[in-house]
Amino acid sequence: MRHRIIYSIGLICSLLLVSCSSRQRYVITDYGAVGDSLTMNTQAIQQLIDDCAQKGGGIVVVPRGTFLTGALFFKQGVDLYLEEGGKLQGSVRQEDYPNIDTRWEGIERKWTSALINFIGVKGCIVSGEGTIDGSGDIWLANSNEAKRQREALLDSLQQAYPDSTITLPSIPYVGRPRLICFQECSDVIIRDIRLHNQAVWCLHILYSKNVLASNLHISADHNIPSSDGIDIDSSADVVVEKCTIDVNDDCISIKAGKDSDGLRVNRPSERITVRDCFFGYGHGGVAMGSETSGSIRNVEIVDCIADAGNWAPIRFKTQPSRSGVVEDIVFRNIEIRDARQAFEMNMEWRMVNPLPPAEVLPVFRNIRLIGVHGKANATGSLHGLDDSPIQNVVFEDCHIQAYSDLQVSNVTGLQREGLHVELMERPARNISRP
Repeated sequence: MRHRIIYSIGLICSLLLVSCSSRQRYVITDYGAVGDSLTMNTQAIQQLIDDCAQKGGGIVVVPRGTFLTGALFFKQGVDLYLEEGGKLQGSVRQEDYPNIDTRWEGIERKWTSALINFIGVKGCIVSGEGTIDGSGDIWLANSNEAKRQREALLDSLQQAYPDSTITLPSIPYVGRPRLICFQECSDVIIRDIRLHNQAVWCLHILYSKNVLASNLHISADHNIPSSDGIDIDSSADVVVEKCTIDVNDDCISIKAGKDSDGLRVNRPSERITVRDCFFGYGHGGVAMGSETSGSIRNVEIVDCIADAGNWAPIRFKTQPSRSGVVEDIVFRNIEIRDARQAFEMNMEWRMVNPLPPAEVLPVFRNIRLIGVHGKANATGSLHGLDDSPIQNVVFEDCHIQAYSDLQVSNVTGLQREGLHVELMERPARNISRP
């Protein structure tokens, strides 16, 4: 089945690329865009996208230069190509990103649009040798500066009025823009480009099918919160290959909705392959969850490398309120060069202000870990629920060097004979004496 899925996606992508080679190209500088990193180009580029769609479609081309822009909405038949040295730089003004109907963090709602938006589009391609930069470092600096100014104002008021209780109006939370979102799309290719400093999630594949993400270089500064690399969200028949990801959250996260809203939508993520990828720093390599309500199934991660202190290259997470079934997951031939822990399965992950348990608790079952090898600080942990233990985890030919062994609680059907852990001695602490 997996090979048929990959073959069908490959065939679709080949046909799309052949058709792309003969299509009309529209270079944005020919239509008023200025690549000086200062001029706001949203209107010029969006007008070109709209005109291109009305003429039957084509390729919008970003040439060499840095083109500042707010949210862009691509139409049916319009693709995006970034030439070498060409960059789309995201604006850091909230008003440049309208609220749209979407899903954010597992809940359908009005939310801030992405920088690059494909909604309801079939057969679209984003490619080239250029860069899309979300200015996440500037979003973070601006947020920190706003907090500093607020604290300074409060401190000065308290000094001026020492006998009074000073409070300031709360600041309404506004969502930072994702970098790219494909929502309700099919037959999608995104390949070869560099994606950098997303303000929040980088590549969001939402309610989409037949998607190929290939040879992407995704990076974010390690202080940008929630800077996931790729989020596959209630989507099917997805292949991620030959990508390099180094971010400040999960490198790849596979999701399917959260809590009661995720159960209402009830759309799974399924038939997903991740292969030949490199995971640098991040909170996980490939993570299942924590939004599991619509279920996650038939996923294979193969021939990947984790390095740079990745928190947990093999990661599963949910909460009792989420429900959903995570099943038939295979990690095969995974090299761990440097990680905090090799394995993490936690069904009570991040229980901060938790909701009541769902009527049907989440389920983790039928997970195979084959040929996982390398070195981590800890082997990791498998932690299920009292009333919904993790079921049928099988280790085959796994060899881990670590300072601590695998920790197990609430797990049934565990086959760990194929997990060989070489416990290392912790280096002696060098304590200088006076």
